[in-house]
Amino acid sequence: MFNPTREEVRRFFCDTWKKKTENHILTSMETLASDWMAQHPEYHNLLTDPEGAVAQDYTPERGETNPFLHLSMHLSISEQISIDQPPGIKAIAEKLSKKLGSEHEAQHAMMECLGQVMWEAQREGQALSPEKYLEALKRLN
Repeated sequence: MFNPTREEVRRFFCDTWKKKTENHILTSMETLASDWMAQHPEYHNLLTDPEGAVAQDYTPERGETNPFLHLSMHLSISEQISIDQPPGIKAIAEKLSKKLGSEHEAQHAMMECLGQVMWEAQREGQALSPEKYLEALKRLN
């Protein structure tokens, strides 16, 4: 299983953004990531500064959203939807996209559910429960 470090994740996003802005050929994962980055212009300056990106800490106490966690969650949810895992997530996402008017807004709502079940799993020292995740997602529709 691939388990990148914080620095590797941040460099992936910064390197991908550089490749996109310089019109280089992207892998399928880079294409997906760059599409989400393009929808978050508030992150563009950070993405052009790899050293600053690697050094930056994001803490809830400072009221900051971690842009790399945010983008990683977009990628994760996109992958979940593409393979319909957990089963039913694709239909939930499609319905939510229609309800909210965009895939982007739907994913932001889904992120809240994913973040909550991840936090609960960590707090309880358990694996993430796909059932709890789906239950939370179903409440969005």
